[in-house]
This record gives sequence, structure tokens and C-alpha cells, in this order.
Amino acid sequence: MVWKRRKELLEELAMVLVKVKAIQFGTFTLASGRISSYYIDLRAIPSYPGAYKTLIDVYGEFLRHEFKEAGYDAIAGIPTAGLTLSSPIALALEKPMIYVRKEEKDHGRNKLVEGVTRPGWKVLVIDDIVTTGGSVLSAIEAIRSEGCDVEQASVVIDRLEGGSAALKKQGVKLHAMTDILELVKILRAKALLSAEEATAVTTQVHKR
Repeated sequence: MVWKRRKELLEELAMVLVKVKAIQFGTFTLASGRISSYYIDLRAIPSYPGAYKTLIDVYGEFLRHEFKEAGYDAIAGIPTAGLTLSSPIALALEKPMIYVRKEEKDHGRNKLVEGVTRPGWKVLVIDDIVTTGGSVLSAIEAIRSEGCDVEQASVVIDRLEGGSAALKKQGVKLHAMTDILELVKILRAKALLSAEEATAVTTQVHKR
């Protein structure tokens, strides 16, 4: 990615994430039961208007540069955190937005995909974080079943746990604005992360 302001904006975002505790370091038990040396929760960001604006501004600028040539017709969000990104981003970029429900409605058309879709549309799927890629792939399957074409997905942070490779196997390119190792490097340089904490994250990633 060629992005003139990339370093400056990612540094600003990293510091904001730490300030509102959207990213924390230590010992955490994830929903899967696995132990992790860090925890990311971007769902709390909209509760802090300043932090939320920073995230949307930085991510929006990333998408404008990343897709200067590779176009798409609509943006799709994945509940719940993905919707807090896709909604303002779609407005800012003036793109139609759809979203994928967690479960089918038990009435009406029993739809998984909400919003207007067009057969042949190229849809960019957006989520906050990718780990193994499971939730993104489920959304892609639902969108493709509506006759849309999904070859691109984007997230704010890649946890580097196989998500990109899993998406690639299904013909989808992942565009991650940053990853956990880059964030660790930034925060370490800003003295916002200890050497021990940085090493723990690096070790965890390289074990995958």
C-alpha cells in the first residue's frame, strides 16, 4: 500500500486505541477459551466520539487509497462491530450498504442479507478484526448466495492467525489496514508497551 500519511495516521490511531482501552496487553481468556497476551475490542469505540471519529477518518482514508483502481459497487458490514465501521464509511464514500444478519429472520423472506442487492454487484465486505476468517467467510457465502460477487474483504486489524490465507482459498483478497505486530511496534516505540508485553505478543503470533 502506497499511502503518504500512513505512518502518522496509524501512530495516532494506535495511541487512541490504548487510551480508550480498545486494545489491552496482559493475560486474557478469549471466547474460544484460548489464552492470549492481548485483547482487542473495537466495539467500545463508538462510546468515545473522538476516538470513533479518529478510527473512521483513518480507516476511510486507507480504503480510499487501497481501492483507487480496484472498484466495488457496495459495502457490506458484519454485525456487530463491522456495522459500526461500514455505516459511516458507506456514507463517507457514497456507496450503497448492505449487512449480513447473524441469523435468518424467522418471518417474511427469511433473509440473511439486509438491504438492496443487485446480481453481479462487486461487494466489499468490512469487519473490525480478522482472526481465522470464519465470520467473514460466513458473510461472504451469504452475500454470494444473493448473486453478488465478493473478491475483496477489509478489516482494521489482522491478528495474523490464518484469516488472510483462509480467505485467499475462497478467492477473496484481504486488505488489512494494519496488524497486531505493527501495532506492537508502534506502541513500543512510543513507550506505551513494555518489552515483556511486546515479546509475549510476538511469541504468540509466531506460534501460530
